[in-house]
Amino acid sequence: MPVNPKRVSEEKAQLHPRNRHKNRYDFPELMKSCPELVQFVITNQYNDLSIDFKDAAAVKALNKALLKHFYGVELWDIPDGYLCPPIPGRADYLHYAADLLAQSNGNSIPRGKTVKVLDVGVGANCIYPLIGHHEYGWSFVGSDIDALAVRSAANIVEANGLGKYISIRKQNSKTQFFKGIINTGEKFSLTICNPPFHASLQEAIQCTERKWKNLGHQQKADATLNFGGRQNELWCAGGEEGFVRNMIAESQNFATSVLWFTSLLSKKESLPGCYYALKQVNAAQVQTINMAQGQKVSRLLAWSFMDDAAQQQWWK
Repeated sequence: MPVNPKRVSEEKAQLHPRNRHKNRYDFPELMKSCPELVQFVITNQYNDLSIDFKDAAAVKALNKALLKHFYGVELWDIPDGYLCPPIPGRADYLHYAADLLAQSNGNSIPRGKTVKVLDVGVGANCIYPLIGHHEYGWSFVGSDIDALAVRSAANIVEANGLGKYISIRKQNSKTQFFKGIINTGEKFSLTICNPPFHASLQEAIQCTERKWKNLGHQQKADATLNFGGRQNELWCAGGEEGFVRNMIAESQNFATSVLWFTSLLSKKESLPGCYYALKQVNAAQVQTINMAQGQKVSRLLAWSFMDDAAQQQWWK
């Protein structure tokens, strides 16, 4: 059952004001930017152009088109089975994070390569660095524990001539987030993370089946899910709450190296445990920023070990 275009428009209207995807996809223009998309575009029962979002190849082609059309990314691809994320939501995270940084910078978004961002779990897709550099000129370090993801992200950076602004580092420890990645004396204005949301493969599949049912699809999901994803991208012991709590615990060791630590949280039930963890490490400031697209509400959890004076000094 195709999605009503009116509902799509209403959902996109909730995106951040600077999000380039607040309007419905202009498929004729996207197909001009990326002819590969043409074979996947269909006309649904609403006489509206769309794609089959259950088709991994179609979703990948749409992402290629969006990245080229809006962000000037000429060459982009990911290995089969790796996460192919929805770009509007990823862009939203970065725009809200930019607003967060502006709070201590005279309400002006800091721009340029001197603003350094660490993407914990950059993935094979390298989406956050690509969007963040285009929108704000920031420089990025992307880290990941998956060797193929690291190679894929590095290939994307090299293919698009972005090596001066984006570097990819391999995290060799499955239990660490910052150690082994942040070098001695290195400073980051921001860390971002899209954690594994689920506690198990079965939970991930059940969540996908619920999404498909809401869209009118009755068939069973399998391990590939609708946007793909490897185990380390989709689930981990303890789910997103356990993942972020561990990140919070380690972050105190880098209290003077990072202005703002942040992570996405998809479940409001994850918040109390994360707040408790932040209290345990004596975070000086904590913010929770809601992000919505239709019925889907996610949260940007942010924390800093610096008070207002220290934060303002950061930019001097």
